[in-house]
Amino acid sequence: MAEQHKFPLQLTRQAHEGEILVIGLGRFGSSVAHTLVEMGYEVLAVDFEESRVQQYAETLTHVVQTDTTNERALRQIGAADVTTAVVCIGTDIESSVLTTGCLVDIGIPNIWAKAITKAHGKILDRVGAHHVVFPEADMGARVAHLLTGRTLEYVELDDDFVIAETGVPKAAVGKTLGAAKLRATFDVTVVCTKQSGSTFTYATTETVLGVDDLVVIAGRRAAVDRFIDTV
Repeated sequence: MAEQHKFPLQLTRQAHEGEILVIGLGRFGSSVAHTLVEMGYEVLAVDFEESRVQQYAETLTHVVQTDTTNERALRQIGAADVTTAVVCIGTDIESSVLTTGCLVDIGIPNIWAKAITKAHGKILDRVGAHHVVFPEADMGARVAHLLTGRTLEYVELDDDFVIAETGVPKAAVGKTLGAAKLRATFDVTVVCTKQSGSTFTYATTETVLGVDDLVVIAGRRAAVDRFIDTV
């Protein structure tokens, strides 16, 4: 089964020999491709639209135009030689599924695929994608927590486990972490703290919490949200 949205991703080691295949150069796909290039990887970027191929020809390692729903066409551009492929096709669900199916048939061992709905994700899973991601849903959940102004970062590690960067509860200001007993009260773990004008450092029981300090906490979603409500 493919790894779905909010499920923990397995840290599997892949020997990335050669290029990483990125299919679909919309906003998501082009961002993935450019970031991989910045990280030092060679990227084989593919799109069906010639205009997009021309747009990114000078900024990506290799960019080609082809029909990725055709297994023969994929083999002709060298897709069978890659270890990792990312299917970033957006609204064209049929092309997304057919492309993923072709990559599975070719035998690529590490296939990531973008889904726009839960139904789309289930199909990609059944077709054989190893990892299915939902970038729009992930970003929507993150923004919803950030826009309240109480949270500076909110990351979902699992279906019900999150990490958040936020302020200090009013009742804990001026106390040490040991005295504040935040874990006992909220069932969250304070991972690190940051004093105003300083940098993040490991949290200890002797850490004194200031009114303008920031804390990074980890815990179940409901517990973290309850903590944030007290800031």
